[in-house]
Amino acid sequence: MPLREPAPAKLNLALHVRRRRDDGYHELETLFAFCIDGDVLTGSSEAAAEHRLVLDITGPFGAGLDAAGNLVERAWQALKVAAPPAHVRLGLDKRLPVASGLGGGSADAAAALRLLTSLWKLDPAIAQEAAPALGADVPACLLSMSARGEGVGEKLSPVPTPELAGAPVLLVNPLVPLSTPAVFKAWDGGDRGPLGEDWRRGRNDLEPPARDLVPAIGEVLEWLGARPGVDIARMSGSGASCFALFADEASRDTAAAACPDKWWHLATHLR
Repeated sequence: MPLREPAPAKLNLALHVRRRRDDGYHELETLFAFCIDGDVLTGSSEAAAEHRLVLDITGPFGAGLDAAGNLVERAWQALKVAAPPAHVRLGLDKRLPVASGLGGGSADAAAALRLLTSLWKLDPAIAQEAAPALGADVPACLLSMSARGEGVGEKLSPVPTPELAGAPVLLVNPLVPLSTPAVFKAWDGGDRGPLGEDWRRGRNDLEPPARDLVPAIGEVLEWLGARPGVDIARMSGSGASCFALFADEASRDTAAAACPDKWWHLATHLR
């Protein structure tokens, strides 16, 4: 029976960009949160003469994704050196839009690290060591719980958020892919201050450049902010996905039912 590992959608409840470093990366302060829904990875392994991977990609957003070079394959590459030779078959059900600010690829890589650790009975520390090299968001996605991220997002401090557990949330994406490097390149370089203890008083510093590149993001945010029962609406990560937290499920579900057909949406809860 293949193992099943969820790859929960990642949200940046707030994202403050402090400066551009000499190495080209950006110093960030963010609060990560995760939804109960996202992509799903399944996998099985059997002993073989040498390591071999078959990666099948399906799902509503699987078309056009290549298994070669996929972050799931890179996660397998990183862990196989610690495992005996095996034939591994992985299935990725791609349910989240690509290049959407929801950490889809990073969450997939993290799910692969967790799944392969279980399949091969590896020390979880090996996956933790491999995660940063796969992407700045992969360590947070490996943890998959609310955490404050600093550095480029890889320096994590778990933050208890019991008030958010199970909170109704609606994700909306205008179905316009947005390049993370392009958004950071368009950032104006202004330090607007640190992320304090209350993330609700924070912001997403990448929202203005993202809206300039994809004006539909502004349309989504204005629509979300006008829904009855909305507590807060923001863009996640570098976009183009936005989220809204609602006071109750009924308000969220009413908003989901009214979401324009031209946009992708997902009604879910925070973990």
